[in-house]
Amino acid sequence: MFLVEGDDMKKLYTIGYEGIKLDDFLETLDKAQIDVLLDIREFPISRRKGFSKNILCEALAEFDIDYRHEKRLGSPKNIRHKLRKDHDYEAFFKAFGRYLQKQNGLLQELTEELSGNIALMCYEKDHTLCHRLPVVDALADMLGLTPKHLEVNSNEPRKTRKTPYSNISQSFSTA
Repeated sequence: MFLVEGDDMKKLYTIGYEGIKLDDFLETLDKAQIDVLLDIREFPISRRKGFSKNILCEALAEFDIDYRHEKRLGSPKNIRHKLRKDHDYEAFFKAFGRYLQKQNGLLQELTEELSGNIALMCYEKDHTLCHRLPVVDALADMLGLTPKHLEVNSNEPRKTRKTPYSNISQSFSTA
């Protein structure tokens, strides 16, 4: 459970690794005192050096951060490919929201199984353009927490994007 004895509440975060180095990513997790990195990519592989499952697990272990991959919380291929084709984020989040509602049992299990400070990870730097936003919102609703989105400080240049949809929420039952 995310709650501990007394008034101390554990925290729920999201983080993306787009355009950053592994060292900067790890430093950000360490500063936030993350206990578990929950990888919610459908496939835990990356062209970005250090962000594929095995290498990432080894790096996280050096910081005493546990790793868990949850494929079922990844954005399904058909939904991702439609977004890539149409660039329609509203349709993407609606389709992913329908998919996520079918994962309600898994979300409930996670609220009971995971402990400590949790960070949900996917690729996109901008959490408002990533499927991790509705995932973290669903978990936060179940737990009565307010999620925070970690920004990784990096000296690497990156393109900036406008955010067309910053607050798309879905209703999820906790039953």
